[in-house]
Amino acid sequence: MNIHEKYIKRCVELAKNGFGTTYPNPMVGSVIVYKDEIIGEGWHKKAGEPHAEVNAIRSVKDKSLLKKATIYVSLEPCSHFGKTPPCCDLIIEHKIPNVVVGTVDPNEKVAGRGIKKIIESGANVVVGILEEECNDLNKRFFTFHQKKRPYIILKWAESQDGFLAPEKQINQERKPVWITNSYSRQLVHKWRSEEQAILAGTQTVIDDNPKLNVRDWSGNNPVRVILDQNSRISKDSFIFDNSVKTIVFTKSEITSKKENVTFEVINFNQDIIPQILEVLHQNQIQSIIIEGGLKTLQTFIDQNIWDEARIFKGNVFFEKGTKAPFLSGKSATRINIGGDELIKIANHD
Repeated sequence: MNIHEKYIKRCVELAKNGFGTTYPNPMVGSVIVYKDEIIGEGWHKKAGEPHAEVNAIRSVKDKSLLKKATIYVSLEPCSHFGKTPPCCDLIIEHKIPNVVVGTVDPNEKVAGRGIKKIIESGANVVVGILEEECNDLNKRFFTFHQKKRPYIILKWAESQDGFLAPEKQINQERKPVWITNSYSRQLVHKWRSEEQAILAGTQTVIDDNPKLNVRDWSGNNPVRVILDQNSRISKDSFIFDNSVKTIVFTKSEITSKKENVTFEVINFNQDIIPQILEVLHQNQIQSIIIEGGLKTLQTFIDQNIWDEARIFKGNVFFEKGTKAPFLSGKSATRINIGGDELIKIANHD
């Protein structure tokens, strides 16, 4: 590992502190080095708050050293005015002579302009250090800006014999049938706190009456995204409790208004996935967990519009019921979660 890689790696470590809290901004870490010693570091914590470079520069006790130092940053310094001023201007203002960047920002508002501005100021700039690692750090942000859609995570739990749910019982209560253990359920709530949205189909909401929020973990609730073509979901369902921002896709205009619930009309006679993704992109949603049910999950799989799958296999047998979705020909990693098996699959183009 060369010297630049060493410090960009530290930038990536710092950036991860902002996982789940920086939306719609990317996670960014920055380190300032003088004579092979870190004299300042910082990361972006939340949208609207100072960026990584600002926090790193502020943390340097002796500001006179900045004129002889190197600033490392995992993502290109921004060049536009948003909620905060451009970071490239701050670097230029402090006359930092050496700038090392992990990867270029895909946001069309930046996209090389920050680097160009710093080079034009006379600084030495190196770009593309641990580029793959820096891109992976912000895969949600990159997917959103490059593909104009959220990063899509498919998630489900299935029984040992491959069922999502047992055969329906008469007079069954509206509540989930648990396949996984409490450790796996807590992990799912952690995931929810890290992603911007969560999607469920009509039948899942009718059968289970899920809250789709964060209860077993500390963090932000994801935006609830619901498919309800014919307005079949009962208005006393948890998804209409107004506690979390909720987007409901339906086929006709809904007149009833709720402060935290938005109804989006789409054409269910056409392919609904591009329509859903366009609305989510317009709402600045960079990542979404698809929780099902079967029809919804299989639609994303069949069209190959997904980035990652996380599948739990619990220690139960149903013998009959709703078969789990089918994913083939993908390499997987397997992790034991207190007796449950977690299978993680990346969908590389």
